[in-house]
Amino acid sequence: MLKVFTTIEDKNLAFHVTDDIDSVKLARKALAKKYKFDHTTLHSMDQIHSNIVKNISMQSPIQTCDAIITDQPNTPLMVLVADCIPILFFDETINVIAVAHAGRVGTFNNIASNTIRKMVDNYNCDVTNIQVVLGPSIQKCCYEVSEEMAQEVLNKFGAKFLDNRNIDLQAINKHQLLKIGVLSSNIEISSICTKCSNHPYFSYRKNKSCGRFAGLIMID
Repeated sequence: MLKVFTTIEDKNLAFHVTDDIDSVKLARKALAKKYKFDHTTLHSMDQIHSNIVKNISMQSPIQTCDAIITDQPNTPLMVLVADCIPILFFDETINVIAVAHAGRVGTFNNIASNTIRKMVDNYNCDVTNIQVVLGPSIQKCCYEVSEEMAQEVLNKFGAKFLDNRNIDLQAINKHQLLKIGVLSSNIEISSICTKCSNHPYFSYRKNKSCGRFAGLIMID
């Protein structure tokens, strides 16, 4: 099973942040060559900061949603980010995979647990077999929000997810995953902050004109 997070070295993979469509096509073809899949089978989403989860097949068109799931081999799924959390889900016991885009809005509206629920309901996954990886993203050290937003976090989730006006999105997602039954030992969270680390990831908070890197998963 392929599970990877791209870097700036893999270039911008999102069409919506550039007028240079050809460069994105070339970057996606290069990614497919690098990881040995057919670029025409790559599935991304029209991400809208929602909690909408869709099932897809090899022939599915691009879906307007923030998480997609499949049980089909050689059907790579891609989530595009630049500070939001790219989440990979996989149940290797029955070969079901998913990706989700967990920004603040998606996180507040349970995108991760919605994805788990759909894997269980639509693909008969056992929640205790599902593994989850939260990739590089903006961390609590740098995710400062308004007083109003901080108060919303306090009211909705509690003080332990705040440090003054800095939100811990990773901890909120983990809390939601644990609540729905995912095992703590099956949750991996990257400690890399896309904004302040020296690692090569795009960050919208550093540069609003930046590209997007990807979380990618595929059943061989």
